[in-house]
Amino acid sequence: MTFLGVFICFVSWSYVYQTTAEEDLLIQTFVIPHSHMDVGWVYTVQESMHAYAANVYSSVTEELSKVKDRRFIVVEQEFFRLWWDTVATDSQKKQVRQLVKEGQLEFIIGGQVMHDEAVTDLNDQILQMTEGHGFLYETFGVRPQFSWHVDPFGASATTPVLFALTGFNAHLISRIDYDLKDTMQMDKKLQFVWRGSPSLKKQEIFTHTMDQFSYCTPSNLPFSNSSGFYWNGVALFPDPPKDGIYPNMSLPVTKETIHAYAQTMVDNIKQRAAWFRTNHVLWPWGCDKQFYNSSVQFKNMDPLMKYINQNSKDFGVTVQYATLNEYFKTIYNSDLEWEIRGSEDFLPYSTESHQAWTGFYASRNVLKGVARQASSKLHSAETIFTQYRISYPDGPVAKVWALDKLKALRWAVSEVQHHDGITGTESPKVADMYVQHLTQAMMGVDELLAALFLLPHKLELPNFLNTNYQGKEGVHEAPEQHIIVYNPLAWNVTTIINITVNFSMAAVFDDIGRPVPAQIQTSAQSNVTYDLFIMVELGGLQHRKYVIKFSEKHCSVSGGCDWTYKAKRVLFDRKSIQEWTKTGRRLLPVLNECYKLMFDQDTNLLHSITYLEDKRRVKMKQDFWEYHANGDIKSGPISDNYIFTANSTASRAYSAVEMEIIPGKIVTEIRQYFYKDKSDKDYAFSITTRVPECYKSKVQCHRLEQTYTVGPLQMNTEVVLRTTSSLGNNRTLCTDDNGYQMMKRTYREFVNNTLARNYYPMVRAAYIEDDQSRLVLISDRAHGVSSQSNGQIEVMLHRRLWNNLPWNLGYNLTLNDSSVVRPTLWMIIGSLTVTTKVYHREAIEMQHRPVVMAIDQPKKPLKTQTTQGFPVPTVVLPPNLHLLSFSIPGWNYSSRHEAHIKQLDKGQNHHTAPDYDRVLLRIMHLFEEGEDSEFSKAVTINIKEVLQGLGEVRALEERSLTGTWDISTLQRWKWKTADHSQTQNNRGYTNETFTVTILPKEIRTFFVYF
Repeated sequence: MTFLGVFICFVSWSYVYQTTAEEDLLIQTFVIPHSHMDVGWVYTVQESMHAYAANVYSSVTEELSKVKDRRFIVVEQEFFRLWWDTVATDSQKKQVRQLVKEGQLEFIIGGQVMHDEAVTDLNDQILQMTEGHGFLYETFGVRPQFSWHVDPFGASATTPVLFALTGFNAHLISRIDYDLKDTMQMDKKLQFVWRGSPSLKKQEIFTHTMDQFSYCTPSNLPFSNSSGFYWNGVALFPDPPKDGIYPNMSLPVTKETIHAYAQTMVDNIKQRAAWFRTNHVLWPWGCDKQFYNSSVQFKNMDPLMKYINQNSKDFGVTVQYATLNEYFKTIYNSDLEWEIRGSEDFLPYSTESHQAWTGFYASRNVLKGVARQASSKLHSAETIFTQYRISYPDGPVAKVWALDKLKALRWAVSEVQHHDGITGTESPKVADMYVQHLTQAMMGVDELLAALFLLPHKLELPNFLNTNYQGKEGVHEAPEQHIIVYNPLAWNVTTIINITVNFSMAAVFDDIGRPVPAQIQTSAQSNVTYDLFIMVELGGLQHRKYVIKFSEKHCSVSGGCDWTYKAKRVLFDRKSIQEWTKTGRRLLPVLNECYKLMFDQDTNLLHSITYLEDKRRVKMKQDFWEYHANGDIKSGPISDNYIFTANSTASRAYSAVEMEIIPGKIVTEIRQYFYKDKSDKDYAFSITTRVPECYKSKVQCHRLEQTYTVGPLQMNTEVVLRTTSSLGNNRTLCTDDNGYQMMKRTYREFVNNTLARNYYPMVRAAYIEDDQSRLVLISDRAHGVSSQSNGQIEVMLHRRLWNNLPWNLGYNLTLNDSSVVRPTLWMIIGSLTVTTKVYHREAIEMQHRPVVMAIDQPKKPLKTQTTQGFPVPTVVLPPNLHLLSFSIPGWNYSSRHEAHIKQLDKGQNHHTAPDYDRVLLRIMHLFEEGEDSEFSKAVTINIKEVLQGLGEVRALEERSLTGTWDISTLQRWKWKTADHSQTQNNRGYTNETFTVTILPKEIRTFFVYF
C-alpha cells in the first residue's frame, strides 16, 4: 500500500556485461521490476484479481520470454497461486518454469503474503511462509533466499530470526522511523548485519534498509505534468478499460523525451548512491498495482536504459535489470565488513512528527480476535488430524476431504496476516472478506473435528459416547449433554472450562463415570442462561469425554450433585465518582492460594493485590479512559486506521461504577459495570474478573482472567483499559515481538506527539516491573500498550474514528467501527523470579486453550454400557519446550533436493497427490539464555520416546524452518562483521537414537515418519 508522504517509484532496464576497471568507478544500478500487490487493503482479493493482478503475471510472463535481459520479482504467493491454479494456461506454466530456471523470474519472500510485523503472531508468520514455500518448492524446486518487506509498518526483531532459520541470505526492510532513517542515510548505515535474538546470536542476517524513496521511485518529472516511469498508468477498478488506456499514463519515451527521462533517473540514482557504502544501487521499478500491462512498461524502459548505458561515461551510471539475488550477490562479493545491529526492533514507526503509526495496533479489534481464534483452531485441528492419521491410517475420515478442510483454514489464516489485513487498516468490505474467509474455513474445520471425534475407529467402541454412568431403572432421567474437551498442547493441564447452558443445575461426569468438580451460576451475558464451570484434567494432546446431567431446579442426579456448587451473586450499589470523597474505608477481600484481592466498596474498583507467597501488597486500580481524536484536518493532526494522534491526555470514560461478586468454589467472579452517567440504564464498559479457587491445588492460582466489554463507542473515541499500580517502573515497560521475545520499552520524550510515539504493539504479553514485583498482562489478540505514568500500564482496546482527509474518504479508510468488542487479558502479579517461570507458558496456554465441542443437544439419556473406551495416548514435553507445530502439510516432494529436481525436470511432480505420511514437527524453547536459572538451560529429549504413545517413529529428518531445506545442506552466506563472527550454518540431525538438544529460543524443525 502507498500512503501519505510515500512517493511513487520507478526503475530501469539493463544489459549485463563484464566491467572494466574504468567502468568499476561508475555507479552500478540494479533495476528491480516489481508490482506491490496488496492481498486486501482497499479492494478484495477477487476484485484485485479481476482488475489487474491476473494480468500482471500473464503479461510479465509474455514480456520476459521475449528478452533474456529482462527481470521480475514475484512477492505475494496468494495472487500468484490463484493465477497459476485458475488463469494460467499450460503454455504459460511452461514459460514460467523456464523463466524461473533461467533466473529471469525470481520468487522473493515466498510467503502467501507480505506479513505485518507488529501485530502478527509467530505461529501465523511461520504458517504463511510455510504455505508459500511448500507450493514453490513442490512446483518449481526453488527456495526463496531474500526478503522484500517493503511495506509493513515498522520492523520486528523476530522477522530476521525467522528468515535466518528459513535459509534466507539477506533481508530487506523499508518503513522505519523517519528521523532514524534520515540519520542512517547521512551516516551510510542503511545496511547492517542484524542479530534479532539475544540468545541466537549466530542466526544473523544481512539487512538492507530502503532509503527515503522506499519501494516506489519519485514519480515527479520536471519536464512533464504526468507521472514518471509508469507507462501503464494506474489500475482501474472494477474492470480494466477495454481500450487499454489507463489514467495517469506517463509520457512515452521518444527522441524528444529520452534525455530528460535519463537525466531524471540518473539524478535519482546518484542521490541514492550517496547514502550507501558501495557504488551499487538497488533501484525498485514498480509500485502498487503495476505491470498489469508489462508490454508498455518494458517497451519504454528498454530504450531508456540502453540510452543511459550508451552514455554511461557522461552520466557516471550503468543500469541493468536485476533480481534481488543479483544485487545482494554483488554486495556480498564486495567483501566489506558490516556493522552489527543487536536485538533492537524498529517499532513504533512514524512518517513525520504527528504521524505515529501506533493506532493500527488496536484497529478492528474484532478482526484481530477472529484471526487469533482461527489460528488456534487450526493448530488444534492439525494436531488432532495428525494423531488420527498415525493411529488410524485407514480410518473412516476421508484423508482428501480432511486435508482440504485444513488447507482452507491455512489459506484464510495466512491471508489475514497481510500487512493491511490483521492490522485493521483495510476498507470495511475487505475486513468483511477476511472475516468471511476465516469463519467459513473454521466451520469446515469444525466439521472435520466432529468427524474425527465421532466416527468410530477400529480400536474404539462403536459408540463414542459410552460412559460408565448408570442411571436407575424406573427413575425419570434428567436431560444430558455430551461434550469433548481437547488439550492442543504437549503439556499436562488442569484447568477450568466454561460453557453456557440453559439449566440452573447440573452434574458432570468424566469418561469413566466419575463426578467432576463444577460450578453453576447466572451468566454474565444473559439473565436466562447459566455459566457452567468445569474443572478438567487433560494429558498432552489428549481429548476426554464428559457427560453433563441437567436439572431444572434441584439436582436429581445420583452421586453428582455434591460435586457442583451453585453460586449466587452479591450486588453492590452503584457508586458515582462524585461520591468518592472518602475511599479505602470498606475493603472487601477475595482470596485464593496465590492472591488477596481487595475491592473498594466506596468506588467499586480494585484497590490492591497481595501476592501471598512473598506477602507483598501492590496498590492497584483498573478503569477505562478515552482519548478524543480530531476529525477535521483543518483543525490539526488526525487519528485514523493507521495513526494515533491524541488531542490531549486521556479523560475518564465513565461517571459511575456498579459491582457484583459471585463467590464460588471453582472460581469467584467479580463483575464491574461502568456507566457514562449514573442514571444510565445500560453500561458502556465492563470488566469480568475470574479468580480461580485452585481446587485442591490442582488449578494454577496465579492466573486472574479478565474479559472486557467495550462499545459501541462514540465517534472519534479511542478507549483504553488503564491499570494504575504502586510499582516504580519509571514509565518503562516490556512488550513482546510477535510472541517470540520481549523488548524493553523505555519512555522517550519527543518535541511533538510524545504520547502516541510511546505506544507499542502487544501481541501476546506486556509487563511493568520494579526491583521486587512484576505485573504481567497476557492477551488473546493484539493491542496497543503504553506506560504513560509511573506504575501505569494502559491497553488500547477499541477505536472508532472518522475524518475528512480526502485520501481516507476516497478509500473508505476512516475506521467507523461501531462494533462491541470482548477481548480477554490474563493478569499475573508476583516476584520477578516467579513470574519469569510462568508467564511464557501462560501466554501459550492463552493462545491454545482447550477445545470444547458439544456433540449433541441436551436430551434424554442414551442407553449406556459399562465398557471403558480405548485410552487416548498423551504427548508431553518439558515445561520450557513448546510443541509449535505437529501437522501433515501434504506437500509432495522428495526430501532429497537432487532427486526432487530430477523429478521436476522429468515432469513427474507437476500433478502429484498429497503426501499424507510425512509429519511436520516443530519444537521451540520458550526461554532466553540466562533468563531463568532452571528453565533457560538447553533441553535434551528423545523424540521417539516423546511420540511413542502415538506410534513408532521410524525416521527423523531435520529441516529448515519452512521445511524446504535439509538442514545439513543449508549453507547461508557468511557476511563479514566487526567482531569477525560468522553466520551459523545449522547443525544437522545425525543421531540415530533420535536424541535432540534444543538451546534457549531455538526452533527446530523435523520431518517425522511413523
